[in-house]
Amino acid sequence: MKNLFAFVLVAVTGFSGYAQNTSVQWFTWEQMVPLMEKNPKKIMVDVYTDWCGWCKKMDANTMTNPVIVSLLSKHFYAVKLDGEHKKDIVFKGRTFKFVPSGNRGYHELPAELMNGKMSYPTLIFLDEEFGIIQPLPGYQEPQSLEPILTYFGKSLYKTEAWEGFKSQFKSELP
Repeated sequence: MKNLFAFVLVAVTGFSGYAQNTSVQWFTWEQMVPLMEKNPKKIMVDVYTDWCGWCKKMDANTMTNPVIVSLLSKHFYAVKLDGEHKKDIVFKGRTFKFVPSGNRGYHELPAELMNGKMSYPTLIFLDEEFGIIQPLPGYQEPQSLEPILTYFGKSLYKTEAWEGFKSQFKSELP
């Protein structure tokens, strides 16, 4: 009985630790800004909408992969930003607003980060000073996102061409 209890305790502890590693810690833009003041990191902004099927699929399939979760946690603040966010966001002395347009509208902050190319999902990579490294439109599988997170997360984009990096990249995915 004691051995069974020990086994169950280890199994539950192991599974709960695993569950924590398969969930991205998402922040809002407003939560991330003060974190950057204390501990600057790169930022990955996931621009989505509530009606976007590919956004939901990427959340379910890619953003739950333990390798992706680990890379995001280590190198980035992961921010969820609704492309149709209704509330104002004040950032660097500027107020970004929702703009009614067509059937839905758009929010000015994600529109600016995506250079006006409103496509969902889009991942936007920012450096520690909020400079845009690269927007990446479209659905990403773990196999395509892993090298990108490594390349940007480790700042290899500053010293190494993408093609050279990609040809040498060794995946940690099973």
